[in-house]
Amino acid sequence: MKVQILREAKDDLIEGFSFYETQEQGAGDYFLTNLESDIESLALLGGIHSKPHGKFHRCLSKLFPFSIYYSLSGEDVLIRAVVDCRRKPAWIRSKIRKLEKNDASASPDDETI
Repeated sequence: MKVQILREAKDDLIEGFSFYETQEQGAGDYFLTNLESDIESLALLGGIHSKPHGKFHRCLSKLFPFSIYYSLSGEDVLIRAVVDCRRKPAWIRSKIRKLEKNDASASPDDETI
C-alpha cells in the first residue's frame, strides 16, 4: 500500500516538532524520525488498527504519546491526523469529528511515502 500524509496531518507533525524542539534542541528531529517510522509501517499494517472514534483507524506511536488517525482508500493509506494523546479526550473527539465532516479526497500536494 502507498501512504499519503494529508495537509492536516502535516500541520500536526509540524506542531509536534515545534513543541519538542522548544523542549530541547534536536528533540523535534527525533520526534519526526520516530513518527515517520510509525507512519511508514502503515504501508504493511494499514487497516489492522481499531476505529475508536468513528470511521478512522488509530495507530499509537511506539515512542511518543501521539496517535496517528488514518483511513483506507483502495490501496492507499491516508494519514488524516497526528494527535497528541495528552490533550483532553473531548478535544480529540472534536478534532476527529471535524475531519469526518471534511472528509475530502487527498489533494495533489499531499506527500506519498
